[in-house]
Amino acid sequence: MFSLSQKTAVITGAGSGIGQAIALLFAQQGAHVEVLDLKLESAQATVDQITAKGGSAHASACDVGDGEAVKATFAEISRRQAKLDILVNNAGIAHIGSVLTTTEADLDRLYRINIKGVFHCSQSALERMVPQGGGVILNLCSIAAQMGLADRFAYSMTKGAVLMMTYSMAKDFIKQGIRCNCINPARVHTPFVDGYLAQTYPGQEAEMFQKLSEAQPIGRMAQPAEIAALALYLCSDEAGFITGSAYPIDGGAVNLR
Repeated sequence: MFSLSQKTAVITGAGSGIGQAIALLFAQQGAHVEVLDLKLESAQATVDQITAKGGSAHASACDVGDGEAVKATFAEISRRQAKLDILVNNAGIAHIGSVLTTTEADLDRLYRINIKGVFHCSQSALERMVPQGGGVILNLCSIAAQMGLADRFAYSMTKGAVLMMTYSMAKDFIKQGIRCNCINPARVHTPFVDGYLAQTYPGQEAEMFQKLSEAQPIGRMAQPAEIAALALYLCSDEAGFITGSAYPIDGGAVNLR
């Protein structure tokens, strides 16, 4: 079950964290993985892990907020691969602040990556999926799209948009055999969390890590591999009856508080 053999998957932001975990698992399950990241060296590091285990992958540097760069990257992918079966829109950036502490530059920066990035990549993917008669798009959203989180004004705005883009694409392309879903994680232990704690709470990292972990009802953060497992299911043929859905993976954060 959950084989991705003979499938090509494009994963954005796959140089670290959740995106890297998804890339590694998809390759393990037989997919050829196109690893996209802002930094080529990060993308290549993921590819090196994949190929060391006998998998197939290719690294590309791509700024998803740049529409022309995305078009060029997908054109290159099409020259290497006959079809595009899966797109995982994982690339995204975070921001901490209320409406009063968020600047216009903050808002524009998050809009450019978290919203326009999903738009650019989805458009390029759909231009290939529609003629071939099918495909899967999976968006990495957040529980911030479903509930009020303190000091996440701009970030929540962008994830609310990702949720609605998911529903819209699912509706518009269901007749063309294209499925679109999203995953809504709570806090995940990624390099971003470690960097945030080191910068914001120097010398108190362990204490604050525990505090953030206990904020989830289940008592810990998710691991990137756990998010990847759900992504694998939703992008596999076994999930063929699922489209237009948002899946929380949140340790009880939304419903058990």
